[in-house]
Parts: sequence; structure tokens; C-alpha cells
Amino acid sequence: LSDFQVTVPELGTLKAKHIPLVVLTSNNAREMSDALKRRCLHLYIDFPDRAQELAIVKLKVPEAAGKLAEEVVTVVQSLRKLDLKKTPGISETLDWVKALTLLNVNSLDQELVTETLDTIVKYEGDVRKAQEELKDYVRRVRARRGTEAGSDKDLLN
Repeated sequence: LSDFQVTVPELGTLKAKHIPLVVLTSNNAREMSDALKRRCLHLYIDFPDRAQELAIVKLKVPEAAGKLAEEVVTVVQSLRKLDLKKTPGISETLDWVKALTLLNVNSLDQELVTETLDTIVKYEGDVRKAQEELKDYVRRVRARRGTEAGSDKDLLN
């Protein structure tokens, strides 16, 4: 960075030649040292809401089918409510949409979700929890729609 000035009311005007700026991200999987924490400004950023995440997907994967993007975001948002070892982040949402788009998928169904779930859920215990949640979700949708057991096509949206 070039020369710049900062005015701090208690200290007056400070001149600085260089200020190295480093951005650290964390998913809280590992503890940062106290010394590092003292030197950091902490900013917590929660997961985006459904509309924000859908906008991110449409921006980053514009070639994805609209219905697919909506369904993937819906599924990921529901999985984030579970007590998982590693909650799927936005990068997992984007990876899943990209992979499904490469497979020419336009809409999710139960079988496809089961086959590709490890794209967004990384631990075996989490996969089992996610599978149970998705089965419950499909049952709730069936009950709401009054549909019989059978094809799970279009029940994930």
C-alpha cells in the first residue's frame, strides 16, 4: 500500500507506510491461539438466507437450471438445521449445483440426492443424518400433497 493517513481522535493523525491486511476465515473446526485472536478483529457472518443463497448460486452457476438451483438451495438450507459435524457451506452448495449441471440434471429426486449427497455432506455420520432428514422431508411433502408412496420425482421442491 502507498502512504496514507489515519486520524484517531485520541491519538491525532497517524502516518503509515504499509499495513499488511490478512483475512482469516474459520468454520470453528479448530481453535485459534489466544495470541492470534488478540491481533484480529472478529466478524461473524452467518449462512445466507434462502433468497441470498439462491442469488449467489445464480450468479456463480448461471448455466444451472432455475428449478435445480432452487431445489438444491432448499435441501442445503434444511440440512443446515441438523446437528452435523460439518455443516455444508455455500461452497458445497455451489459444488453440488455445478456437478448436477454437468450431469445435465434439471431437477432433484430422492435417488439422485442419495447418489450425490456426499458432495455436500462430508462425514459418514452426517450422511446418515442427512438421508433420514430427506426421507422425513419427502414424507412431509407427500402428506401435504396427499400423494401415495412411489415415485419421489419432484418431491424435494
